[in-house]
Amino acid sequence: MLNIHKLSVSFQGDYLFENISFRLRGGDRVGLIGKNGAGKSTLLKLLSGELEYTEGQVAQEKKDLKIGFLKQDIDFVVGRTILEEAYQAFVEIKALELQLEDINTQLAERTDYESQGYHDLMVGLNEVQEQYEILGGYNYQGETEKILIGLGFKRDDFNKLTDTFSGGWRMRIELAKLLLQTNDILLLDEPTNHLDIESIIWLEQFLNNYSGAVVIVSHDKMFLDNVTNRTIEIVLGKIYDYPKAYTKYLVLREEQKTLQLASQKNQQKQIEQTEKLIEKFRAKASKATMAQSLIKKLDKIERIEVDEDDNSVMTLKFPVSTTPGKVVVEATQISKEYGDLKVLQHIDLMVDRGSKIAFVGQNGQGKSTLAKIIVGDLEAKGDIKLGHNVQIGYFAQNQAEYLDGNKTVLDTMIDAANETNRSKVRDILGSFLFRGDAAEKYVRVLSGGERNRLALAKLLLQPLNVLIMDEPTNHLDIKSKNVLKTALQQFEGTLILVSHDRDFLQGLTSTVYEFKDQKLKQYLGDIDFYLEQRQVENLREVEKRTQIKTPQKTVAPKQSYEEQKQLKSLNNRLSKAEASIANLERDIKRIDVEMELNYDQTVAKPGFFESYQAKKDKLDQLMSDWEGITESIEKLA
Repeated sequence: MLNIHKLSVSFQGDYLFENISFRLRGGDRVGLIGKNGAGKSTLLKLLSGELEYTEGQVAQEKKDLKIGFLKQDIDFVVGRTILEEAYQAFVEIKALELQLEDINTQLAERTDYESQGYHDLMVGLNEVQEQYEILGGYNYQGETEKILIGLGFKRDDFNKLTDTFSGGWRMRIELAKLLLQTNDILLLDEPTNHLDIESIIWLEQFLNNYSGAVVIVSHDKMFLDNVTNRTIEIVLGKIYDYPKAYTKYLVLREEQKTLQLASQKNQQKQIEQTEKLIEKFRAKASKATMAQSLIKKLDKIERIEVDEDDNSVMTLKFPVSTTPGKVVVEATQISKEYGDLKVLQHIDLMVDRGSKIAFVGQNGQGKSTLAKIIVGDLEAKGDIKLGHNVQIGYFAQNQAEYLDGNKTVLDTMIDAANETNRSKVRDILGSFLFRGDAAEKYVRVLSGGERNRLALAKLLLQPLNVLIMDEPTNHLDIKSKNVLKTALQQFEGTLILVSHDRDFLQGLTSTVYEFKDQKLKQYLGDIDFYLEQRQVENLREVEKRTQIKTPQKTVAPKQSYEEQKQLKSLNNRLSKAEASIANLERDIKRIDVEMELNYDQTVAKPGFFESYQAKKDKLDQLMSDWEGITESIEKLA
């Protein structure tokens, strides 16, 4: 599908990656991994054609190759409903609908049935309908609703304006548009960051049944293991490409490095022995020729190199400002509603100094809502009291929206600093890997992971003894997650953590609050204790609203991409034929009624019998076509 040959990209003379080559084939589901800032999002932009590369070649294997790209940052036109926005995936279909409406309006207004103009309109109508059918015009509305529901929307949401939904829900609409298009290649940049568990499982099933090529940037290990069959890692400007999912890839990479080290040691021993012989033979004139021969042999040896790792990581430590009172947060009878939607009802919560608390549960049950109420970002019924000397540091789930894209990284930090720590801004940025020119980057060009690092760096500029963090690991690479986890384990203050990442929560908290049915339930133990009490293996099982059945792969062999396209085209043709048959049967019935009521006047119209017979012949032909299409579908299905 797509050949990438010796691709290089540089910014201001510095190469982000250089001379990388690989090929995307139908059925490839590639996990594109690497540290934040390694170039993952940049590579997706190069593959999509959105960004120009410095050197090399990106060659398409067919002319009409369609590539869909889900980016981290999206813009919506204000004033559209969810359905209207989702229908933007069908630009050609919507244009054809306007043409059909115009032609049908003209036909309804004309009575010159035997004129050339009327004939031309009928020919045009047939051509537009044919194109409309080929593009799936008779099925797109049903497909749209099916995918929106799969991504977590309710039918009641369809006619609501997109402006009323959060950035995470708008991202789902963008993902729906992408999945509705007939793309050969899907490029997905962090697709699961704003999805709940059920939607993630639905997306996994969708991608597993997709026969085109998929390239996914994600730090969700379980998602990568469940979806991908190939891993490409970007490390220090090079790529490592293995036909394995993420976890198996890590094992293979480690095995390869072990073999490389062993081979390198053996080679080094041979080189040292050869060098000793050369020194020995050089001293004797009779052995000079042999020494020269050994030198040439040594020069020809291709030195074994061990794959490099990028071990640069941010350094993070949250210092406690002052010691607060024994009770840091006391919430009494907290209730929150959004119109008719009740999120929290009569919640009581007391947080003691030094507590380490996890908020878990399904999306939409109020975890983030309660966090925002505690920090004062949301108003609610009830009473919230903060204890003596409490200073809260808050990391929001939509942290990127709290940063000004028109500021540089350095200006963002300076503006957040005070007189006592402004001189430390450069040092703090350096510890978060924003060194040298990286501090002069504008926030709008940062990757999701870099923005999260910047938000974490900002937290260090404010005094705090209570940390409330809402999904802080979104966009962070594996190493950065580990650094953050270590910092939170060492944090001596109070921690409230909203997360669905079991690996991250393990060893971090000692109390779990489950949000369900507008209430809280307390579990006095860590995340493993909580899962044991709930008798489930992972948080995915907890966060499911309904039981999602995995498609039975043994029912039928997986169809090829071409077979899927052919089946879709046949179904579209079948829908169009059925619609045409219904229209013709209605027209013929109307004419039959007219003849019964006023036979002489009806048949007196010029060319009546020819037109009437033509409709009947057309109906017979359509019925024959319908039978043929049905048989073809049965053979492919």
